[in-house]
Amino acid sequence: MSGADLHLPQLPKLGQTSRTDNWWIQPLLVFLGLGAFIVYSTWAALQGVNYFVPGTHYLSPMYSPVLFDSWKIAPLSSGHAWFGPWPDWLPKTMFFLPLTPAFLILWAPGGFRFTCYYYRGAYYKAFWADPISCSVGEPGFRKENYRGEQKFPLIFQNVHRYFFYIAVLFIGLLSYDAITSYIFVADNGGKHFGVGVGSLVLTINPILLGGYTFGCHVARHLIGGRRDSLSECSTKKAYDCVSCLNRRHMLWAWLSLFWVGFTDFYVRMVASGAWHDFRIL
Repeated sequence: MSGADLHLPQLPKLGQTSRTDNWWIQPLLVFLGLGAFIVYSTWAALQGVNYFVPGTHYLSPMYSPVLFDSWKIAPLSSGHAWFGPWPDWLPKTMFFLPLTPAFLILWAPGGFRFTCYYYRGAYYKAFWADPISCSVGEPGFRKENYRGEQKFPLIFQNVHRYFFYIAVLFIGLLSYDAITSYIFVADNGGKHFGVGVGSLVLTINPILLGGYTFGCHVARHLIGGRRDSLSECSTKKAYDCVSCLNRRHMLWAWLSLFWVGFTDFYVRMVASGAWHDFRIL
């Protein structure tokens, strides 16, 4: 039997592809969108001021819940802190950066998004070029040393299912913030019902976050993932509802991400006096 040389297909180099469409637009937009949010949220978390509006119950979602009032506003009290002013045993700086109430709680919603199934695919492509898009070449060293998510450090992505439970608690806390945003404090110290633009902004926030959180693949699995048949199951309607949200998981992810940033920005602008909160009622 005569032998023949077989020429195996060569793996494409980084960015090399035979595609003729504008494949680079989506990863570029994801890079710009996520990059802008990361920069803004980091900046906002470092401020430690203007995260609440005096005389209202407006509170930035990036600082909620407030465990301790920021040391930057002492001796002023926000009225939102669970445990009062910044304690002496808690440092004011960490790694030469100011430590604020935001950094005490942002690890929870941040961890939920960072380990999200959708966001993994989004930032793997946009930031790591892993791969940058379908049928487009990726860095050569990744082709030779691919280990998936079963090795360090990506094995930590498996904690997403546990972050889900924490995220549900945050939906409840932010919903409470939305409800109390309709209560205003009068000059004489009395409280009354009212509707401000900020009230609506804070109300939309947990709605979008709820659509993103409860449309999570983890929620879908918890409700019906272990059942062989859902047709006669009591959770069939709940499963259908979660599946409906899940089909638009990417849309919920981006809308909620943008609105969290905008809600913080709105509260920050009103608190600083740059914007006026118009009262509808």
